[in-house]
Amino acid sequence: MSTAVEKSGLGAGDHIRMNYLDALVEAQVEEMERDERVIMMGEDIAIYGGGKLVERFGPDRIWSMPISESSFTGVGIGAAINGLRPIVDLNIASFMYLAADQIINQASKLRYMTGGQISVPIVFRCCMYYGASLAAQHSDRPYPMFMNIPGLKIVCPASPTDIKGLMKAAIRDDDPVLVFEDTKLWPLKADIPTDPDFLIPLGSALVKRQGTDVTLVAIAGAMRPALDAAQALSKEGISVEVIDPRTLKPLDTATIIESVAKTGRLVLVENAHRMCSVTGEIAAIVAEEGFEYLKRPIQRLTASDVHVPFSPALEGQMFPRKATIVAAIKKLI
Repeated sequence: MSTAVEKSGLGAGDHIRMNYLDALVEAQVEEMERDERVIMMGEDIAIYGGGKLVERFGPDRIWSMPISESSFTGVGIGAAINGLRPIVDLNIASFMYLAADQIINQASKLRYMTGGQISVPIVFRCCMYYGASLAAQHSDRPYPMFMNIPGLKIVCPASPTDIKGLMKAAIRDDDPVLVFEDTKLWPLKADIPTDPDFLIPLGSALVKRQGTDVTLVAIAGAMRPALDAAQALSKEGISVEVIDPRTLKPLDTATIIESVAKTGRLVLVENAHRMCSVTGEIAAIVAEEGFEYLKRPIQRLTASDVHVPFSPALEGQMFPRKATIVAAIKKLI
């Protein structure tokens, strides 16, 4: 079972406590210091943690762009194929729709269409804002849509350690990588390795909690209520194994299937919409490759299939919560 090949070998004194957003910024600082080819461009970089980057690296390597996502995404792709390693900060994940032609028709296809003669080492940073009354045009979680595109790698970290290790690995990768950060996780704190070569390889899931009765797979911000649910159920004698895929493409299905072979039950949780979701893909893979292990039908918990309302009272009902996760697990026991 894969628990990641985190490169560190560090002792207790080689960590520093920081939150999710600070860990992300630290990853970018370390990679920009390590490799002068790494640059950053995007919208409002100085506002959301990027002030440290602007102060340290200046306008030669931090490019503040106009509100024209398609245009500056194309500039980033051009820079990547000409030897730089750009981080394109698209700010709000919903803005990726405006840059989709560049990401899908250019970044994802150029290596394939040139027979490997061109690589596109670029990172697209996308912040998923939801649960904050930002209304429908600023609250999407669009990572499932981009999973359908060959040539893209996609990560969705759920902890400060993972956002640092995966962001650094994404910057060093020679293919386009989409990094979806969940703003609900920004305040989350952890002890982060200070080793500048600390990496978490893309495509490696993490078993967050060992268990024997049910496998619970949670994506990004859904991890926090998932862990709360597992803790609550442990007091009732129900042992829940919690898995964080971390990378959505390539997806570490072996870890999930190995867990299902042990528990015989599977609950999948994410905050994206149900249709064509990551949970749907995982459910299909388990049904195809591990059906004989299942004792009960797979359960999926996702956001409601409606656009995100402005009303906090309505929006709060859209997403899986600790209580709904507990109920889904008990249904299988």
